[in-house]
Amino acid sequence: MAFALEGVGLRYANGHAGLSDITLSARQGECLALVGPSGAGKSSLLGVLGSALVPTSGQVRLLCETVPSGRALRQLRSRIGMVHQAPPLPARQRVVTSVLAGKLGQWPWWKSLLSLAYPQDMAGAQQTLARLELADKLFSRCDQLSGGQLQRVGIARTLYQAPELLLADEPVSALDPTLALATVQLLVDDARARQATLVTSLHAVDLALRCFDRIVGVREGRIAFDLPAAEVTQPLLQQLYAGESPQATPAAQPIQATIQVGHC
Repeated sequence: MAFALEGVGLRYANGHAGLSDITLSARQGECLALVGPSGAGKSSLLGVLGSALVPTSGQVRLLCETVPSGRALRQLRSRIGMVHQAPPLPARQRVVTSVLAGKLGQWPWWKSLLSLAYPQDMAGAQQTLARLELADKLFSRCDQLSGGQLQRVGIARTLYQAPELLLADEPVSALDPTLALATVQLLVDDARARQATLVTSLHAVDLALRCFDRIVGVREGRIAFDLPAAEVTQPLLQQLYAGESPQATPAAQPIQATIQVGHC
C-alpha cells in the first residue's frame, strides 16, 4: 500500500478546517488525479500525504509506515517527492544544482555538500532535463528562466529523485496546453514504468480525464467522489464545482464519449 488515510482531519491554527474525515488509499503503482474548486483542500491533502502537514485527527500510513519523527521521518521523506506549483528554487542557483538536489536526502552527507559546489552527476541531470526539453538550460541560473521553465526544472528535480510516492500540486499551471499534456504524460509514464504512485492536483479537468484512470473529487475539505475516469460525468463535475466551471471540460455526457481516458 502506497498510502492509507482513515478519518483524517486537518484544522489550521486560525481555526479553518482544511480537511474533514478524509478516508483515501492507493496501491503502489496507482496514478490519481485530484480535481475540485479552488480552496477545496487539494493542497492540504497533498501536504498530509507528503508528511509536511500533521493532521489533527485520524490515522496516516505512508509507504507502509506510520509517520515517524526525527531521523526516521527524514528517511521517509527521501522516498516521497513533491512537485510544487511554484518550485522553491534559489534564484541564483544553477539548474544542474537544483536538479541534483533531488538526491540530497539519499546521498551521504559528504556527497550532498560536495555536489553544491561541484555537481556530482551532471550527465544524470542533463538526461533528466532532456526529458522535459530543457537540456540546454543545464548551467543556466534559475532567475534566468521563465515561470514555465522553472516548473519543469522542479519536475526534473523530482524525476531525478525517483521517489516511490510522487506528489504534484498543479505542476503544469504555467505551461501551454500542448506542453502541459506532454509533461503530465511524462509524469504518468514515469510513475507507471517505476511502479511508483502518483497523486496530482489539476485544475484542467480534461487533462485529468485524459491522462488518469482514477479521479478523486474534493470539495470543502471532503472527498466528493472517487471514481474511474470513465464514470465521471458532466453533471457530477457540475455538482463538484457548484457553479464554478471546471477548466476546459467538454460539454458532452458522459465525458468519456469525447475524451479517450486512461491512455495519456
